[in-house]
Amino acid sequence: MLKSARKKEKDPEGRMPLSEHLRELRNRLLKSVLAICVITIIAMFYYMDIAKFLMRPVLDAVGCGGVSFSDLSKGSAGGKGHDCAYFTVNGLLSPFTIMLKVSFTTGLVVATPVWLYQLWAFLAPGLHRNEKKYGLFFVGLGVPLFVGGAYFAYLILPTSAKVLIGFTPEGANNLLPLDDFLDLLARMVVVFGLAFELPLLLILLNFTGILSGRRMLGWWRAMIMGITVFGAIATPSTDPIGMFALAGPVVLLYFGAVGVALLNDRRRTRRREADPDFGLSDDEASQLDLTPEAVAAPGARPELTDGDDPGPARRNGYDDVT
Repeated sequence: MLKSARKKEKDPEGRMPLSEHLRELRNRLLKSVLAICVITIIAMFYYMDIAKFLMRPVLDAVGCGGVSFSDLSKGSAGGKGHDCAYFTVNGLLSPFTIMLKVSFTTGLVVATPVWLYQLWAFLAPGLHRNEKKYGLFFVGLGVPLFVGGAYFAYLILPTSAKVLIGFTPEGANNLLPLDDFLDLLARMVVVFGLAFELPLLLILLNFTGILSGRRMLGWWRAMIMGITVFGAIATPSTDPIGMFALAGPVVLLYFGAVGVALLNDRRRTRRREADPDFGLSDDEASQLDLTPEAVAAPGARPELTDGDDPGPARRNGYDDVT
């Protein structure tokens, strides 16, 4: 009985007190963290394969081709040294922390559908019924965008490493701590993944009627500048290649979102012209047709026959009630 008393009927408009909002946020966060933790634990069993997968592109780009560090120190590597890099692990606990970092990064990326859905589920109660239908669109497009941004960071990191390694002075050897490299890769994956979600956010704002495509297009100068500055600040490697590698695709995605918004505005305009009540939410009144209609002229009064009630007496065409 206590359990049934706690379960109150939900407000159809999504209204709830602050304590309920905080409890809802806590539950959504717990579900997201639980999904990430479960996948992180599973990834620990495949830690070696995942670590090789993360290291291979950088080793192919700037690796020393299987040359040992002792050969580099002796100078017998055939000229290799200042233009190649060698991963190192420092400290007794470093292998364990590296395993945790690799597993957590894997859990964060693989659990993207779960925490994106939890984010949408937390925001959905405050939306109108005609806006909640975009939930599947949000999750369905948000997952490939985040994963695409993460994979793009994985692809450009070897190019950034090759350019940065090229500044090594002659006679010096490059030793890359593996834990620092994984920290850099994890930050780039998160930053690129979230940056690729920008067009999705703009499209949702347009589909819900908050932001028009024409206004989004008018912001193109400020958006390009803002995206470039964001790429310079948010890119962990702080090199121009990483900055422009992040800013370029996001700018293209921004203009793609503007194109989708303009097409949606045009479609919405056509439907509103055909149906004035199109797009109204449940708590909005539809338009009333106040056009006056012609009233037919009153017919002649029928002739009375014997026995019919003549009705009340009329004076000047009106009876006493009128």
